[in-house]
Amino acid sequence: MLTLDGRLVDLSLVKLLHDADDVRSVEGGTPGERVAVIEFLLAVCYASGTYPDSAEQWPAWVDQKGALRPAAEWLAQRPEEEIWDLFHPAEPLGQNSLLAPFLDEHGAGPAQLVIERVGDYNQFFDHHHLEHPSPLPVAQAFRAMLTQHVYGPAGRARISGKKTLGDTITNLAATRLGTRIRVIALGESLGETLRLNLAPVRGPAGELNRTWTTGKERRGFKTKPGGREVTGPADLHSYLGRSILLRPTRTGEHVDRVLLGAGELLALTDEHLQDAVYAKKTDGTSKPLWASATRAVWREAHALYAAVAEARSTTGGNDGGTLYRRLALFPAQDVAPEPGQQPARRVDLWAVGLVAKQTTAIAWVDGVFPFAPGLEARLYLASYRGSEIAEFVASALSKAAYAAWSVVYPNPKPSDKNAQIARFDARGRHWEATREPFDLLMEETTLGEDVQACLREYAVTVATAARRFLAECLDPLPMNSQGAKARAAALRKFDAELDSAKAPAELRGEIS
Repeated sequence: MLTLDGRLVDLSLVKLLHDADDVRSVEGGTPGERVAVIEFLLAVCYASGTYPDSAEQWPAWVDQKGALRPAAEWLAQRPEEEIWDLFHPAEPLGQNSLLAPFLDEHGAGPAQLVIERVGDYNQFFDHHHLEHPSPLPVAQAFRAMLTQHVYGPAGRARISGKKTLGDTITNLAATRLGTRIRVIALGESLGETLRLNLAPVRGPAGELNRTWTTGKERRGFKTKPGGREVTGPADLHSYLGRSILLRPTRTGEHVDRVLLGAGELLALTDEHLQDAVYAKKTDGTSKPLWASATRAVWREAHALYAAVAEARSTTGGNDGGTLYRRLALFPAQDVAPEPGQQPARRVDLWAVGLVAKQTTAIAWVDGVFPFAPGLEARLYLASYRGSEIAEFVASALSKAAYAAWSVVYPNPKPSDKNAQIARFDARGRHWEATREPFDLLMEETTLGEDVQACLREYAVTVATAARRFLAECLDPLPMNSQGAKARAAALRKFDAELDSAKAPAELRGEIS
């Protein structure tokens, strides 16, 4: 955990919740691991009854330091029969003890537990790395297990259903957050972060899923069941998306073997997607914003601000049912802060997703976007126009690459076209380089700088960098007449696109 004074410390769950206002954040090897730990802490808070009584109370409750200590006390006072032991033989924390008879024969090395290391789960491929016996420290194994529960991608587990619990144990469904972007509101401390993301509970809070064999009746694995109903937020945030069992080393300090199979299926409704923002698919339908290998999260940041703006403008009562309706409960600033000054209240919106290709995890994507109550319209304008400008520059780069290709390859084979154009396509470098100026654009907007001036400066920065990337892609062309002609055609096309009437006004140095 990262303390407010910048130290990294190890804390128990009880200590972490008790001292949450003295801790800046939870740490982890990946964004998904950090989210998974926060999910578990939210589940403990809900299970202990530590959450605001109402939407009206929520804004003041967020500022109550020490408000999470009842959760720490609840955790410390659990009865002896309620076991919180990662390696208990009958009730292992977060695991399915029914797998125990099969662990030694059918288990794999601890790499099986780590989403980024497991690769394709498929049991029919030769996965030597999954047999590697290098043990995993217990704390790391616990966090990896939590990450599997909430982010594990779909696939086919290596466990054999016929020899273990049933045929469907091998069919891994995509877990609750495995197919969408999760948005978490970040405060100045872990305590504030948890309070920002704890919602009033209209019905029962539900029970924490401490282990597979206690509490509610779990699914079997003879046939695929339908999704079970969620009993409350404690259940939602701690659900067991995988059947997992860990084997400790003799000292109990490491995990040396893992067995992993299908877990629970939930019947999720809009009520259980309180942080989701929606984006349109190519067929015109909408679904919760998803992680993409080709479209960075920041390019959709405007959707977050639009959600808050819509919540603030909605007539009638505000029940705080979504994250954005709760953020709209904060009093809006009447005016933007003076240039260079922080707003009266600031919350960062952290969006995290996992990109997976079929059954294989590819990459974590994330972005942190500033928010201040009442500034959502300005922030929406900056993020939307910033994304539009970057999109147009990328389109100009694509057309410039085509212009160079048409000169260099006058008689191409159709099968070679894409690879040949890729020689001159600078879009990859453009997208990679644009995140930093976009983050600066959003930061300056939050600090009260003039939005239009910031957008014009951003446009110049992005366009200048893109032209340089294009020129560097053209540098390998031969120093002959054909090379010079291709180079000139590409740069001329790029400049013409940015000067055209259809280009965003900021790229032409105008006000939109």
